[in-house]
Amino acid sequence: MKDSDRLFGSLELLILKTLASGPNHGFGITLHVETVSKGLLHMEEGSLYPALHRLEKAGLARGEWRQTENGRRARVYTLTASGRKRLAENEASWSSASLGIERVLRFV
Repeated sequence: MKDSDRLFGSLELLILKTLASGPNHGFGITLHVETVSKGLLHMEEGSLYPALHRLEKAGLARGEWRQTENGRRARVYTLTASGRKRLAENEASWSSASLGIERVLRFV
């Protein structure tokens, strides 16, 4: 199974959780997820940027063009109040689903 298939359904959660720690741009979000997961999770640009646009359109994240530390221009995203609410909902849902999956996997 490809990493991108494994992330299907959890991409929004990973992005929102990353933005909960502070504003970030696309590459920074990718780097954060890969670093925190110790390389187990990888985001493809072809999935990440459409997801960020969907989150922005839904009012869950706000993007604005800024100058980065290295002098490049990047779209930096911040979590909105609606995004924080959705994050809480997604975390609860994911915790419940992962518990159920874990129980099935441990069943002998």
